[in-house]
Amino acid sequence: MSRSSPGVRRVAAILNFIADHPGQAFALTDLVRALKLSRATCHALLTGLVDVGYLYRTGDKTYVLGPALAAIGRTAADHFSPLQVAQPEMRAIADDFDVICGAYFLEGDMMHLRERATSAHHVGYPVPLGTRMPLTMAQAPVFFARAPKDATAWLERNIPDATQERSDLLAAGIEFTREHGYIGLVRRPGVEPSFENVSSPLRTARDDPPVIPLLQVEDGTRYPLAAIMAPIYDARGKVTIALLMAGFHDAQSGAQLQVAGKRLSAACQRVSDFLSGRSVDSED
Repeated sequence: MSRSSPGVRRVAAILNFIADHPGQAFALTDLVRALKLSRATCHALLTGLVDVGYLYRTGDKTYVLGPALAAIGRTAADHFSPLQVAQPEMRAIADDFDVICGAYFLEGDMMHLRERATSAHHVGYPVPLGTRMPLTMAQAPVFFARAPKDATAWLERNIPDATQERSDLLAAGIEFTREHGYIGLVRRPGVEPSFENVSSPLRTARDDPPVIPLLQVEDGTRYPLAAIMAPIYDARGKVTIALLMAGFHDAQSGAQLQVAGKRLSAACQRVSDFLSGRSVDSED
């Protein structure tokens, strides 16, 4: 992918700077100083942006966001869904790894399956879209990867008599997710190897889930892998969406788990970058 043109980056820098300071108006000299643009270049860009309505020039010769840009923002807010960005990533993962890839939204203390991509071998996946289930200790590390205080509040709210061991497990899962960008969930001993176990609704968060976080991964060891989860961060750095891979046909080696986990994490990072307004330049 080629780099964007310098002109596009300068226009974006002006709009982003003004948008980052709501309620303020900026003179030409303010923008020249803040963005390190030449006066002539900055003036030409501002004039063009005013002409198309993306900026408005006030009576005291300062600039604010214009009505055309506000209309575009309202349209985007009304119609945009992060699933539009996540869906192609989910489809590629499902096909490449022959799994199901689901998008789970956190709504209060409930997980909501909002979208899913399914490989040809998993067309009959039994958990329907729209399924809601309580967040459990297994998935909580992903949704609270950057919010340990929220994790503590969730634990106190849903499992007030949680043992120190469970609290430590939650903290360890959060740390693993932060470090690696994903976490694997393995079946508890005695649980049948069915991917249905990952998303079967539980009565409450207190119920022991059929899966537990895998906190140590050895390349040569094979694991009864039920799922891999990774967080998507919004512009505030919070996790409201997680992607989950499930439906592995047999035990996976630690090396295989890491390959799949890194792929899932990279996909989530691209979606996170988009939601945060970040872009990554790459060479031709």
